[in-house]
Amino acid sequence: MTKKVKNIAVLTSGGDAPGMNAAIRAVVRACSYYQIHCFGVYKGYEGLIHNEMEELNARSVRNIINKGGTFLKSARSKEFRTEEGRKKAYDNLVKNNIDALIVIGGDGSFTGALKLSEEFDFPVVGIPGTIDNDINGTDYTIGYDTALNTVVEAIDKIRDTASSHNRLFLIEVMGRDAGDIALNAGIGAGAEEILIPEEDMGVDRLIESLKKSKKTGKTSSIIVVAEGDKSGKNIFELGEYVEEHLEDYEVRVSVLGHIQRGGAPSCYDRVLASKLGVGAVETLLEGKSEVMIGIVHKTVTIVPLTTALGKRTHKHDRLIKVADITSV
Repeated sequence: MTKKVKNIAVLTSGGDAPGMNAAIRAVVRACSYYQIHCFGVYKGYEGLIHNEMEELNARSVRNIINKGGTFLKSARSKEFRTEEGRKKAYDNLVKNNIDALIVIGGDGSFTGALKLSEEFDFPVVGIPGTIDNDINGTDYTIGYDTALNTVVEAIDKIRDTASSHNRLFLIEVMGRDAGDIALNAGIGAGAEEILIPEEDMGVDRLIESLKKSKKTGKTSSIIVVAEGDKSGKNIFELGEYVEEHLEDYEVRVSVLGHIQRGGAPSCYDRVLASKLGVGAVETLLEGKSEVMIGIVHKTVTIVPLTTALGKRTHKHDRLIKVADITSV
């Protein structure tokens, strides 16, 4: 990329995550700091296709750092998955004299950004925004910390009921094919068992573990289940199976659902989003493209989008051992 960047567009795509507004704010204000123009694209790639964008300035993003969701809105775009759709998006970028694009989202959003860049030689930079924390090349994604706190708070409240009625609660949390939310929230909330996609515990082993817990005097239990768990049963089927094999327990199922995506972002997510937003603008000004701005060992890093879209290298072995030890 050799063309001088004068106009940058920013959009949010895919599922919303707390801290996206903070990232948008950082991008807009970094552009203002470096005296370049910033344009906000509404409704993700769908807005790019339909030319729904407007110029933003430092005052346009006041009082949004503490807001959940994304004021630019987000949407899935089937049309952008086609060459014709991406051509429309590119034509609108050219029409508005946009020199580069910043995409805040997850792996689906990054896949679209990479295709756009490869097909039209257009500069793009990604910022990881997803509560699932399932992007390779970064220790944390924007929204993950807030979601964890939301889940732990919910489990704490459910435990009060579990203890009052001697019940066993199965609580499903988000995360797709990553167990980060389930594992960390499970440890933080003192869950007796945690089921994650990365380790197939198996229903029989789960039953045996719960029987042992019962013998040690536990009268209530919390089991945290990641939505991508490989047990082969959905959360309600799993609840029925446990109740059939553990007559002493009264089983209840709770699916936390989209409550995990909402709410004001934590301080950590606000700071992380600010770091990555500024880093994205500076990276484009340095002439780099097709990269993601991430955080590794507390340091802002730059990795190729192809790396970000690759298989995750996160290891859960130590945390799994910690969960096993602390749940006895």
